[in-house]
Amino acid sequence: MISLNYRDARPIYEQVRDGLRHLVITGAIAEGEKLPSVRALAASLAINPNTIQRAYAALEAEGYLTSEPGRGAFAAKGGEGESARREELLRQFDASARELCFLGMTPEELAERIERAAEMRKGEGA
Repeated sequence: MISLNYRDARPIYEQVRDGLRHLVITGAIAEGEKLPSVRALAASLAINPNTIQRAYAALEAEGYLTSEPGRGAFAAKGGEGESARREELLRQFDASARELCFLGMTPEELAERIERAAEMRKGEGA
């Protein structure tokens, strides 16, 4: 599920957050699927439950999961609402698109790449 690299400069909660985000994006954790409890995931990774709680809180703020008191955390449905993560990614996308155009890529080639990414997402069952 998630592997931790203790030699990585990133904090453990960021590694957990990024690992879970990847699982949600790729469809390994389906929309609406319940995530492991904080304690269960902490035990399986042999880390402090507070670290998992911090990763879950960050993912909820980014819009990748929702929490239901007494029920747990669930993978959010894709495209629900605006999020700070979405805005951050759009800023990165705009900067990358400008640079790619500067390097000779046409808007049509960029659009084709976006279409392929959307088709891959559909093919993953999301």
